[in-house]
Amino acid sequence: MVRNPESSSKTSKSSRCGTVEFRAWPWLDTERAKQEMPDPARQLRLLVQCQPHGDSMVKVGVNGFGRIGRLVTRAAFNSGKVDIVVINDPFIDLNYMVYMFQYDSTHGKFNGIVKAENGKLVINGKSITTFRDQDPANIKWGNAGAEYVVESTGVFTTMEKAWAHLKGRAKKVIISTPSADTPMFVMGANHEKYDNSLKIVSNASCTTNCLAPLAKKTVDGPSGKLWHDGHGAAQKIIPASTRAAKAVGKVIPELTRKITGIAFHFPTPNMSVVNLTCHLEKAAKYDDIKKVVNNTHSSTFDAVAGIALNNHFVKLISWYDNEFGYSNRVMDLMVHMTSKK
Repeated sequence: MVRNPESSSKTSKSSRCGTVEFRAWPWLDTERAKQEMPDPARQLRLLVQCQPHGDSMVKVGVNGFGRIGRLVTRAAFNSGKVDIVVINDPFIDLNYMVYMFQYDSTHGKFNGIVKAENGKLVINGKSITTFRDQDPANIKWGNAGAEYVVESTGVFTTMEKAWAHLKGRAKKVIISTPSADTPMFVMGANHEKYDNSLKIVSNASCTTNCLAPLAKKTVDGPSGKLWHDGHGAAQKIIPASTRAAKAVGKVIPELTRKITGIAFHFPTPNMSVVNLTCHLEKAAKYDDIKKVVNNTHSSTFDAVAGIALNNHFVKLISWYDNEFGYSNRVMDLMVHMTSKK
């Protein structure tokens, strides 16, 4: 899958799979791409190496096996960057875990073997411990070998609530949603400001992961329950509130109180788009802006779709996969945090 170029490279020790590194750069010239494509035998060998190697990677527990929990797990097995050792979900039994992980209406069937065996979830031959605890303080993360916990229930999103995971001997917690009081980090925007003394962090939201890198390159320096949210999403475009703009201010302090926004629910199961309209203090030609905005899986800048009224007023469009793209950034953040030990 495509990854943030600021968080991965062809020589990265955290990813030993040449074919995955090759796919991380889809904008390479076609002829050059053909020359760099490994031969079939080497490609097969590299793909086999992409399976997690537990002794050399951070061991991760997932709390909440919903959309993000399952896709973070998929991303881990696709990339070989982190080692999933335990999954906790009080509402999904083991057999249903197998079914939900293997079949995804949006992202398709998992390209591997998934089964329940001896009370564990087995993915591509790797056994994963499963728990069904509703109170995070009771989850024995340490006993299962988990060092980091991905908090993806959407419930334990504050520092106080997420701290309960540390009682089970987890070392770090990554919240997969914006947090009211927890430091937020976005790969490609402010990840370099992470300090190893932090035990609980937030990966912000999928929209913030799209908007923040875009805003950083071009700008100087839970939703309320509304009645129209109940309308049929398959038939309507519904306006909604968003916390992404506020979260960007936390990720990039220079933009605090300088950015706002609204959201629309579109009749599509996946993918979303950010429309960034901004007044630039320093003049910049649109062609110059196009040169500095990175193309990443979490924020794919659409240079053709954007427009510039003049050198001070521009509208930028960026697309993002709000599920799998975001899940890959959660994983990349964990890898970055591990590198700071």
